[in-house]
Amino acid sequence: MKNDSTKASLVGERYEVEVGPVAHGGHCIARHEGRVLFVRHTLPGERVVAEVTEGDEGSRFLRADAVEVLQASPDRVPAPCPFSGPGRCGGCDWQHAAPGAQRRLKVEVLTEQLERLAGLAPQEAGWDGTVEPAPGDKVPRGEVPAWRTRVQYAVDAQGRAGLRRHRSHDVEPVDHCLIAAPGVSELGIEKRTWPQTAAVEAIAASGSSDRQVIITPAPGGRLPLVELDRPVSLARVDDNGGIHRVHGRGFVRERAAGRTWRVGAGGFWQVHPKAADLLVDAVLDGLDPREGETALDLYCGVGLFAGALAERVGERGAVLGIESGKRAAEDARHNLADLERVRIEHGKVEAVLPRTGITEADLVVLDPPRAGAGRQTVQRLAALGARRIAYVACDPAALARDLKYFGESGYRPVSLRAFDLFPMTHHMECVAVLEPAAKGA
Repeated sequence: MKNDSTKASLVGERYEVEVGPVAHGGHCIARHEGRVLFVRHTLPGERVVAEVTEGDEGSRFLRADAVEVLQASPDRVPAPCPFSGPGRCGGCDWQHAAPGAQRRLKVEVLTEQLERLAGLAPQEAGWDGTVEPAPGDKVPRGEVPAWRTRVQYAVDAQGRAGLRRHRSHDVEPVDHCLIAAPGVSELGIEKRTWPQTAAVEAIAASGSSDRQVIITPAPGGRLPLVELDRPVSLARVDDNGGIHRVHGRGFVRERAAGRTWRVGAGGFWQVHPKAADLLVDAVLDGLDPREGETALDLYCGVGLFAGALAERVGERGAVLGIESGKRAAEDARHNLADLERVRIEHGKVEAVLPRTGITEADLVVLDPPRAGAGRQTVQRLAALGARRIAYVACDPAALARDLKYFGESGYRPVSLRAFDLFPMTHHMECVAVLEPAAKGA
């Protein structure tokens, strides 16, 4: 957002507004005297007093918090978390919305992103227009599922653990995060002080009893003596972002798709305990792998989809995984060492894929970072002529943009599923399956 320092700041100004539709990012759209406001802590159809948190007289739009609700939506509930609300913890966007309403908001966001960025109506994307809750996550109004198996705590100057406030480096100290999985809460991170510490990441594997804590010391700080409520492995982050084992294992063990997975300190694994199996099932259902086929697993992490595909294509098939993280690529090789038909390459997809010399593949699965794959990578994938492509997306805007690029390159979505794997937040996970457009012509 453009912020001209010569323009008078509007931060702190309050406007009474009618709240319009939800927008991507955990806020709703309102207008005041023709100017757009992105308002958090509100719901469509409400009338609220919005206090500006970012913007000045020259800004195209303003960011704001609903600090007073004059007319409430029927979907509004008292926020279960005492640390939620304007100016407080920024971890959750929809604590004030009933669980079913949260999923409807995500439906509206995904629908809007598909139509605006990809030019696709839900039925054209093969989507039934629902966002599916994970098994066990359907809770009554006013309750919160404890799903987050990895929590990154920030630490304030007094050594108190907490979470960042929205769009801020400020720390909101907390004594209990409601969305943290029981294995994280049991560690007691919030109950002790963390001198000379900038951040503490707590990991509670859902596939084993492994627990890990990764500490980032404050600049010039020393590693504190760690005594927690449960046995844990401990690692520290150095000044260059490298992670080093202090004691215990340098990894946690997860379980999914019938296999055990080593995930190194700081490595990527889905944070919802049901996510890995849900996504593998969705990918395999969509791709329908056949004996002897060749498959690519791009942005493969520790090899989750590569392993699942390898089981299905059999000994006559072949799977290539590409992963940019060095430690994750090493973990993938370890995890799939018993499958000779799997090869893991380390490097960025856009650099490694051309280098492999691969000109065709039967199946492709890609799980890119939040920014998406991008036009160039999509074009290269489309040129491989895959029978089916499965695209796993954590951001609906990136998904929609890349679906547009796939459309320009001759592929169309034939199915799309959306999963509410981040309850209380605006995030969701999607799996789109694409086929050559000529096949459906």
